[in-house]
Amino acid sequence: MRGTKLVYLSLLLFSTFLAINGHIGEFDEVWRRRAQEADEWAIKAYKPDPINVTLAFAKQTGQALKEIKEAKLAINGTRRELKGGGKKYDGPCLVTNPIDRCWRCQPNWADNRKRLADCAMGFAKGTTGGKAGEIYVVTDSSDATSNPKPGTLRYGVIQKEPLWIIFAKSMTIRLHQELIVQSDKTIDGRGVNVHIANGAGFMLQYVKNVIIHGLRIHDIVVGSGG
Repeated sequence: MRGTKLVYLSLLLFSTFLAINGHIGEFDEVWRRRAQEADEWAIKAYKPDPINVTLAFAKQTGQALKEIKEAKLAINGTRRELKGGGKKYDGPCLVTNPIDRCWRCQPNWADNRKRLADCAMGFAKGTTGGKAGEIYVVTDSSDATSNPKPGTLRYGVIQKEPLWIIFAKSMTIRLHQELIVQSDKTIDGRGVNVHIANGAGFMLQYVKNVIIHGLRIHDIVVGSGG
């Protein structure tokens, strides 16, 4: 009887091993296809003259700093008067980062969030993220790895179609496992305070066309899954 039980147990373990192996094979095939697609997109995105790309970005940054310096000199006296009178400053936009300056100086930027994609510069120029997709709003700060709920960040980033992901309110998200981001996504944290903290971080592997902007990512710790 005992021998029969051992044989049965061995067969059960063997069949389980076959099932797991079959799943691993399918899993590996998915990642193999994603790796091949990533290689193809990397070749398309290759810049044959990286020095000129770097110099062009540096020139844009320098020009922004020069304009702001000139503006500050011109309004220095006005700012002192405003400081004493408690009036609201309404002079030139003083954002120094040329990418932020592209959208932040627009008073109605929140009505046209996807304009951020047009602000990409340097090696990222041409990146559109989820511009071609719908707006997806994160309303839930929880994180379930096995069955992500609609409204959570994880649910949004695993969708296959392009999405522009924004947040309904300020929140802190503790990721229980690495957040594996799919291609053609924008994660846009502007206008609220979004912290990714005290848990796992993001993983971008074998993907293309991703924009992450305005998040505060800190205190990332090792957990299951990475």
